Amino acid sequence: MNELLSDAKGDHELIVELALSAGAAVVWWFDFATRDVIWMPGLAEMLGMTGEPEQLVTARLAELVAPLTVAAERAPVWQGFELEQQCAAPDGSTRWIRFRACVSSRPDSHSLVGIATDVTGRHTQQQELADLADRYRLLVELSPEAIVVHQDGRLVYANPAAVRFVRAGSEAELIGRSITEFVHPASVPQMLARISRLTAPGATTDPAEAVLLRSDGGTTDIESVSVHTTWHGRPAFQVIMRDVTAQKAAAAALNYQAALVAHVSDALIATTADGVVTSWNPSAEAVYGHLAADAIGHPISGVVGAALDPAAILEAGGVDQAVHYRSDGNALAVRVSVAPMADGYVLICADETARRRAEQHFTTVVAALEEGVIVVGSTGEVQSVNPAAERILRIRTENVVGRAPRVAELRDETGRPIRPSDYPWLRTRQSGRAQNGCVVCLVHTDGRTIWLSLSCQALSVEGTAPWPVVISFTDITQQRMIDERLAYEATHDALTGLFNRTVAIDRLDPATRGHRPGSTAVLFIDLDKFKVINDSLGHSTGDQVLRVIGERLSRSVRPGDVVGRLGGDEFAVIAYGITDPGDAVAMAEHIRGALNAPIAVDSRNLHIDASVGIVIAEPHDERDGGELLRDADLAMYQAKTQGRGRYAFFDVDLREHTQRRLQLEQDLRQAPGNAELWLAYQPIVDLRTGRTTAVEGLLRWTHPRYGVISPGEFIPIAEDSDLINIVGAHMLRTATAEIRDLRAGRFPDLHLTVNLSARQLDDPHLVPAIRAAIETAGIPPGALCLEITESALMRAPAVATSTLAALRDLGAGLAIDDFGTGYSSLAQLLTLPLDILKIDQSFTAGLGRSKDAEAIVTSIIAMAHAVDLTVIAEGVEQPHQLDILRDLGCDQAQGYHLGRPTPAADLAHGSG
Repeated sequence: MNELLSDAKGDHELIVELALSAGAAVVWWFDFATRDVIWMPGLAEMLGMTGEPEQLVTARLAELVAPLTVAAERAPVWQGFELEQQCAAPDGSTRWIRFRACVSSRPDSHSLVGIATDVTGRHTQQQELADLADRYRLLVELSPEAIVVHQDGRLVYANPAAVRFVRAGSEAELIGRSITEFVHPASVPQMLARISRLTAPGATTDPAEAVLLRSDGGTTDIESVSVHTTWHGRPAFQVIMRDVTAQKAAAAALNYQAALVAHVSDALIATTADGVVTSWNPSAEAVYGHLAADAIGHPISGVVGAALDPAAILEAGGVDQAVHYRSDGNALAVRVSVAPMADGYVLICADETARRRAEQHFTTVVAALEEGVIVVGSTGEVQSVNPAAERILRIRTENVVGRAPRVAELRDETGRPIRPSDYPWLRTRQSGRAQNGCVVCLVHTDGRTIWLSLSCQALSVEGTAPWPVVISFTDITQQRMIDERLAYEATHDALTGLFNRTVAIDRLDPATRGHRPGSTAVLFIDLDKFKVINDSLGHSTGDQVLRVIGERLSRSVRPGDVVGRLGGDEFAVIAYGITDPGDAVAMAEHIRGALNAPIAVDSRNLHIDASVGIVIAEPHDERDGGELLRDADLAMYQAKTQGRGRYAFFDVDLREHTQRRLQLEQDLRQAPGNAELWLAYQPIVDLRTGRTTAVEGLLRWTHPRYGVISPGEFIPIAEDSDLINIVGAHMLRTATAEIRDLRAGRFPDLHLTVNLSARQLDDPHLVPAIRAAIETAGIPPGALCLEITESALMRAPAVATSTLAALRDLGAGLAIDDFGTGYSSLAQLLTLPLDILKIDQSFTAGLGRSKDAEAIVTSIIAMAHAVDLTVIAEGVEQPHQLDILRDLGCDQAQGYHLGRPTPAADLAHGSG
């Protein structure tokens, strides 16, 4: 021992170094040669062996450092060793000793120098820290609150509760993701602002609410606190989150209940078991006029102005109708509902004063209504009937209240029976949907029928069907009859009872025809010479004839065909299912045969014939009813032009011709003002001298679209309309002006002949117009000769004679044109103030070929000369015709052989 201690002096520096690194320590040595161990004082206390024999302490030390001595025996000088050993003290306590040692550097001694340090306190602290960490880990892992740690904005830790909060499958689904992915966008700015204020470790935010986004798409309301902490040595933030969804819902429910109590329109009152008021809401103040401060603490009967026993009401069923009084003494009709509480009662007092007053007013109004009102309860029984309903339905309240509504039969607007299950009030009872404006026919058990405009409305749709219904209705029987009569009159002809034009057009509509098989034939029927019956026998007789015609037409058609009167003496038959045009022809002939039978009227047998226009409309024909009637009308006029009592089919050429005729008529009105009308002059030659003594003015029309229009086309159009007088006046003005110029030049004695139509002879303005034209042009009246056809003279002989006399008085010459083609006789010629007779070109054409023609011309010339008339032959186109006429003593002639019609300008320059 002493040797080791002496050696310690040589190891002083080594001991000092070990001591400095260990703190408070006890020195010890181990000699490798002798295997001895020595130690300095204090080791026994360190090992918990105070008072123990030195040999035991040395043995315990040798045991504890044995691992070091074995390891250091062959170690080089200065190599250090360190070992911590658990040491059990004799008193049962446990010590932790830290041994540090180095191999001695003394050449004369091979030993290990070491120190022993008691580190029991440090081990105890470490264990406590480990235990604390385990407890904290368990606290975090098992916490019901979500706890996460985020670093640099991304999650690095999440406890199980956090995984549940966001409905994730595991912590791995969260780690590494941005913290903002789990926060509602509206909550992110506030969250980031709170975190930015945590600048020092341990700093925490105040609790704040946010909305957490879940993986299933839902949200969770949370309250969170963030703490500035560290994670693996780097700054991080720990967030503790608490689910406040239920708490917020509960708070909202409490707020709602509080608001409901404060704002409910009914008085809400709480009392003790003895009936003393403990709660009085604002509506109670409004209903009763007492402030809460004045009501609380007082008996309920005193503040409602009437006896009120909550216990008695509760025992009687919990509801009572009562009369209470406000603080100002006004009576209140109140519905009281009572429910028990743990220490008393809660009462709901509903002020029904206004409702009951309204019910009284409603009952009074309903009783005064002219409209019938019946209320049917949810059980299907009649609850009330107003006086108007009793009057309209002829019922008594006592006989129907408490019973189901009963009718023998109910029909819809078309007259078809309605199934009982489809009655309007039953449908409303089952569906809750209103039935408004239903027109129904009610058939009573006694056979009476009335028409009603009926509406049904559910009084309430709460709960389940069936619901109570109010039925209101008006008697429209009389109005219905008026409407039906008006509807009949709107679709039928008043005289014949047949359908009118409106119905005919409707039945010919493509959509209507499309439902019928085969083609549709339209027969447009016009009675021939019916105007004669009206004019000679009177309109009353005419009406009788039309009624008979309507009856015969109705009997002459097939079932399903339509017969209509279009107006006047025009009728239409619409025949469906026509397979062949021959069917339409057969029908037309059948109808004509029926109409041809004598009609006995006022002891007269009248015979009627008709012209029929036919249109066949195929199934795909897109013409509407108006167009088909128009085309049938055109075909009818075509039939009339072929002779009375005929039929004709419509074709497209006929329509185009008619359209062209209408267009020309419209354009002819503008033609004089547009300078489209002009005159061509055909020379009339004196057969004795060969000189041109006169010209016939022939009207020409150059149309801007159609070019030259033949006079044979536009003159009839002018005559059939009122245009002939306008066109004739224009012709006279133009012709007299141009003849004046010709007489002033090349033809000083030239005469002008122009044609007058039958309509012009009827015009009272004709003579003044001719006088004005002569005076304006400044020509002698005798230079003008007016030509009139035989047919015009025969149309109205008296008028023609009067007009011709006035023209003769004017000084103009008069000629009869186309002689021999009409019904003139010599006797008639002698009665008319004529100057010239013109032989029709049809007779001139036969000269040299027919002895009959020559004999007729000879007779005409002789007859005319006998009455001192000048004879002009028309249509001279061959030289031999001219020679014959000259030999027969004809005075003058005109025709292409002598000169074609030419403009006045060409005549003036000699080119005509």
